[in-house]
Amino acid sequence: MLARLYGISPAKTCFLLSLPLMVLWVMALQQQGGIGLGLQALLSPTLENFDELMLHFAWWPRFMIALLAGGGLALAGVLMQQVLRNPLASPTTLGVASGANLALMAATLMAPGLLVVGREWIALIGGGAAVGLVFALAWRRALAPIVVVLAGLVVNLYVGALSTALLLFNHETLAGLLIWGAGSLAQNGWDGVSSLAPRLALSAIAAWILLRPLAVLELDDASAKSLGVSLKYLRFAGLGLAVFITGSVVSVVGMIGFIGLAAPNIVRMAGARKLGTRLLWSTLLGAVLLATTDLLLQRISGLAATLIPTGAVTGALGAPLLLWLIPRLKLQGDRPPSGPGVYLPRHARPQRLVCGLFMALLVVIGLGLFVGQGANGWSIVAPSQWSVLEWRLPRVVAAAASGLMLAIAGTLLQRLSANPMASPEVLGISGGCAIALILGIYLLPAPNNALLIGVGTLGALATLLVLVGLNRKSGFVPERLLLSGVAISALFDAVRSVLLAGGDPRGQQVIAWLAGSTYYVDVTSAIVVGGIAAGLVLMTLPLVRWLDILPLGEPSARALGVDLKRARPALLLLVALLTACATLVVGPLSFVGLLAPHMARLVGFSRARHHLIGAALMGMLLMVLADWVGRQIIFPYEIPAGLVASLIGGAYFMWGLRRL
Repeated sequence: MLARLYGISPAKTCFLLSLPLMVLWVMALQQQGGIGLGLQALLSPTLENFDELMLHFAWWPRFMIALLAGGGLALAGVLMQQVLRNPLASPTTLGVASGANLALMAATLMAPGLLVVGREWIALIGGGAAVGLVFALAWRRALAPIVVVLAGLVVNLYVGALSTALLLFNHETLAGLLIWGAGSLAQNGWDGVSSLAPRLALSAIAAWILLRPLAVLELDDASAKSLGVSLKYLRFAGLGLAVFITGSVVSVVGMIGFIGLAAPNIVRMAGARKLGTRLLWSTLLGAVLLATTDLLLQRISGLAATLIPTGAVTGALGAPLLLWLIPRLKLQGDRPPSGPGVYLPRHARPQRLVCGLFMALLVVIGLGLFVGQGANGWSIVAPSQWSVLEWRLPRVVAAAASGLMLAIAGTLLQRLSANPMASPEVLGISGGCAIALILGIYLLPAPNNALLIGVGTLGALATLLVLVGLNRKSGFVPERLLLSGVAISALFDAVRSVLLAGGDPRGQQVIAWLAGSTYYVDVTSAIVVGGIAAGLVLMTLPLVRWLDILPLGEPSARALGVDLKRARPALLLLVALLTACATLVVGPLSFVGLLAPHMARLVGFSRARHHLIGAALMGMLLMVLADWVGRQIIFPYEIPAGLVASLIGGAYFMWGLRRL
């Protein structure tokens, strides 16, 4: 632990990290005319002095809102991590931020008059609706932590897919919301502060009242129930308070999600054990982190050609900080999950299921190749009409291959980590590859496909090296590995937000690629990706024994003769290759990697071999069907396959999760 290694307490940690804030605060006021003038502008500004008015109505409100928003997000992060007993939990886990963003987009397009009432109320309604859906999905499982996190992750991805769809078709209309969605602290008065401050004050009082009951959640569920505690309602109260805090912050400043993950982990590693201590110091540290980032951004904003949102910069600066902290974070990832989990039935005859899925896949492939709309309406194309099939065949092959690779990657990762939240996106390989490709599109003069493929491959390999370097000494503990992926994904989100908020015309191309379109795949690329997918899947089959044993935990795996030092790196390398190859073709379609393994489990595939085969068929079926539906539903326009897969598969998965 950080406290034992360096002798730094939470108080000293917060003080040391606040020193840059103090320096930047003094420098900013000196640049504006001095500390005396700044304080005078805060308390009693002179109406005839323009500099004092700017300080009073712009600089000071922005500084205060940064402190409030950072502290609020950190407080919400501590509550979520306490309730869910998961260091990966953060205010964005339950989809509050993405729900608020979707609500504002929908109101802007369909009912702009509602914005007059106040966008904060629209944002709160959207965030509340998203978390309400999460609670509805997890209520039958008594709001068990693993089910709540899983439901929140799926709802977050699903709502994000809806937002991307709206943005894809209304990019110019919604361009202004991109800056707000990336987290902007710019203020033109004290309205934001006066709105957020009382809500956070009431939330802090409520958190203090819940302090003792929430401390019981540090015990396992059986011990907590023996004390007469209603876990369902206690979790509801803790998560509800965290959601209210997050929704309040998002409604004022937009989506700034990384503070809620970084601040609680830093304080925990600094030696804070009791919940009250973590609530206090995490709140202070969150305020310091966000205010420091914003002051630093204001000093360098003149060097940038476009407006850089503070939320995006917070992610870019916070991700390396978290990557440095991960090797020092104590995680108990060597034992199988305890407490309530997801228990699914096993089908008596999995071979029959495989045959049924294979026949369904053939039917969907036939639809994709031979049935579609044209200038004369719906038609069936004969196999001899190569002039049409040469356009459809590469898309069907690319969709099937990418769905196959992402499904296998998600299955490997979930069985390796014994964690149903695991997916290629969480691992960070898709994010690392996407960062490289986006930078290649923006920085390289007229890059061709071959050059972009090379750049993307380098990005995926660099991400893999970072993951291996951070986790090699710890023996690739699954939770530590997932936390590494979260940090890399946060960096990807930051880069994407900065580039899209800049208003560059190439942003539309990036959005289409991120959505997962097979539009640009030709015959040669389809053959290559199909061959790669087949080869990588064949490499997976000899590893099924490891996949049956690893979910039992490290002690059981060692007792059964599994060499973990060889098994885990080999599986991780295979996951990285599968994810990178799929991302290079159709973008970071990680929802398929999360969804297909769960769909296979829901229909009854349990053993590793059957689980792999079922997930592979599900992934191919989902992606081919999504590509066909996306091409036909609003013909002659089309919706990218990745978005359709997220919408169709996410709805089915939420229905199946509700039945658990």
